[in-house]
Amino acid sequence: MITAVVFDIGETLTSDTRYWADWARWLGVPAHTMSALVGHVLAQGLDNAEALRLIRPGCDVPAEWRARQAVGQGDHLEESDLYPDARPALRQLRAAGVWVGIAGNQNAVVADLLRGLDLPADAIATSGEWGVSKPSPEFFERVAEWAPGDRQQIVYVGDHPANDVTPAREAGLRAVHLRRGPIGLTATAPDADWTVDSLAELADLIDRQLR
Repeated sequence: MITAVVFDIGETLTSDTRYWADWARWLGVPAHTMSALVGHVLAQGLDNAEALRLIRPGCDVPAEWRARQAVGQGDHLEESDLYPDARPALRQLRAAGVWVGIAGNQNAVVADLLRGLDLPADAIATSGEWGVSKPSPEFFERVAEWAPGDRQQIVYVGDHPANDVTPAREAGLRAVHLRRGPIGLTATAPDADWTVDSLAELADLIDRQLR
């Protein structure tokens, strides 16, 4: 029996398209260039922030982020940032009697922005609120304490095998690899309980599990 499904945020529920387009405008390069550089650093197994340092060598990314915030170009989230299948899938799972949570590596401001979207979820939390981030075991311990049910009744859904799937499994949770975004589509997750191409497919899969 599955009692709870907890979703990652970036490239699971929300697209990072505008996030990187905003960085491209800030640094004065075309959005296509930014996308290509993000793909380049990810293919090398580097943190995606390294794409910013390719454009501006020695870039102090936190300082640049603070500068963006100071002029009103910081955190922003709106309905158009959601993937089209996100809201319907959350709604379908809740209708099936599943507790739905959202928890990812974002700051507390993003948590408030997500709550402002009035998503069909029972609870929302971020690493900034919890003080622990993925892929640390402590993050998934918090998930296990937060979501109702035994660990094998809790499912964590994410696009990133190393940050989402493997540590969730190591914490005793079930895990879904979502093939979405540059990491989700290029990395494999052999230890995932399920691999899906959309949240609609996931919602249908869990519906069948509950029958």
